[in-house]
Amino acid sequence: MIISVIIPTFNEEKTIVEILKKVKKQNKDDINLEVIVVDDCSIDNSNELLKQNSNLYTKLIELDQNLGKGGAIKEGLLNATGEYILFQDADLEYDPKDFKKIFKVINKFEPDLIIGSRFLSPEYTVVNYFFHKIGNKVITFLFNLLYNSTFTDIYSCYLCYKRELINPSLLKSMGWSQQAEILGTIVKSSSVHYEVPISYSGRTFEDGKKIKARHTLGVIWMIIKKRLF
Repeated sequence: MIISVIIPTFNEEKTIVEILKKVKKQNKDDINLEVIVVDDCSIDNSNELLKQNSNLYTKLIELDQNLGKGGAIKEGLLNATGEYILFQDADLEYDPKDFKKIFKVINKFEPDLIIGSRFLSPEYTVVNYFFHKIGNKVITFLFNLLYNSTFTDIYSCYLCYKRELINPSLLKSMGWSQQAEILGTIVKSSSVHYEVPISYSGRTFEDGKKIKARHTLGVIWMIIKKRLF
């Protein structure tokens, strides 16, 4: 089985090589990872490091303008060939060692969707920003209310789903709300969904964290729009 791992990156020279090494270690006898890195027009040394370490990925897509995380993910999806899609951030907040939990569910149940949850008794989690956690709880509650679901963490990076469920050319959002668009589409058209516990090492803004509290508003609107219209 081929699983396409989409890694969007923008100015992640401090972490990109390390995360790719961690991802490469997750290849298994029965699972082949198609690692697709999308460089969203980085202005640091990320692109040069990627070219120097081409053995760590399958495909490198170099964007000639900054499209944002959603735009970079869309480009990755358009180039993916795996049976499943799995998202991986380029920083070190999410550890690819948790892939094995996702792979176990795939091998046993062949689900439509698996989410890695930071709130299902993880081994560890870094304590950082109160309003980020509250924001996550709010959007997860709203999503569950509108879609009659019981997810605990809809904005985890580790979103894994059958590639056939999403046509990337139809995705409208190029920003942080894109994950809500993808998840809403999947949940409306499929029924076998799982969550697995994952660990989390959240960054501070000083360390390069990019998502802000204001992004929650766009996510909330996308959840409502995708469900009702």
